[in-house]
Amino acid sequence: MAESGSTESLGQRAAKLFARAQTLRPVRVAVHYIEVRGPILGSGLAYSAIFAVFAGLYVGFAIAGLVISGDIGLRQSLISFVNENVPGLIQAGDGAGGAIDPQDLLNADVFGWTGAFALAILLVIAVSWLGSARDAVRGIFELDPLEANFALLKLKDLGLAVAFGAVLLVSALLSVAGTQATGFALGLLGIDEDSLVGTVLGRIVTLTIMFALDASLLAGVYRILSGVPIPWRRLRGGALIGAAALGGLKVAASASLIGAGGTNPLLSSFTVIIGLLIFFNLICQVILIAAAWIAVGIRDRGIVLDPALREKRLDEARELIAAHRRGEPEPPQEPAAGPRRRRTGSRKRRS
Repeated sequence: MAESGSTESLGQRAAKLFARAQTLRPVRVAVHYIEVRGPILGSGLAYSAIFAVFAGLYVGFAIAGLVISGDIGLRQSLISFVNENVPGLIQAGDGAGGAIDPQDLLNADVFGWTGAFALAILLVIAVSWLGSARDAVRGIFELDPLEANFALLKLKDLGLAVAFGAVLLVSALLSVAGTQATGFALGLLGIDEDSLVGTVLGRIVTLTIMFALDASLLAGVYRILSGVPIPWRRLRGGALIGAAALGGLKVAASASLIGAGGTNPLLSSFTVIIGLLIFFNLICQVILIAAAWIAVGIRDRGIVLDPALREKRLDEARELIAAHRRGEPEPPQEPAAGPRRRRTGSRKRRS
């Protein structure tokens, strides 16, 4: 009897711990993220993002090559900035790792047919990705797709794509300027840039700029792109958490995920491509998980993001309840319609 009581006590204790764990916000965020099909939405975004990044890289470096091709320091700072945000994308100065040779990008002719085609592809993919990101974020908040004129919506996405591109350009310039300023300051203090102190300070400057960039872009995606009226306090917390997670992911990817193919050139190429696919998938998952964090916080505080949609759903629920009380058959639902027809058919065949 004592053993039975002890076992029962342990079971009750485990049940209480499990119930308490379900009340924790990270657990509820994970449950909500799975319920709204977040992993599938994030994987779809990653597929489009990788093409947009390659097209943007071609156009951006082709334009930058007109200015910095002769300045080795600025060129290396730009390559370092890109590799900090997308580890392993561009080959380092010694030619190790990376999927793309930076010299090929700098020598690209942006004013020729190839450059014009790359620019057109970039705009099309960027606009398409922004539209998919809007629907994904609204899906995380359990909102219907944004209803607006198709042409006006695409023009808005085009403007946002240009704005996001300008933010990336400014952040790249700030990163390059910060790296140059840090090197100049270290030189005045008599500290070598390649020393431990110089490396740590340069890393801090770069990570700070990356964090500010990521937080700004996430806030823009959640609030402006998706058209969701998120209160600033809820938006700020989610954007900062998402930016911190993205920063940690980039640091981890640069250390272990990308460029681990060894000395075999063929194996290294496959490793870089596979690593980039995994990296972009994780990036998009983090973006949507941070949105789920905001969504759960809004739900906890009873904030209604779309009163009209809420009233519509309440009216539909009232109609279903009224129909059930009158004994009327409920309207058919799409997910359940298929199995019902199959069961009916099987009964006919048996008869």
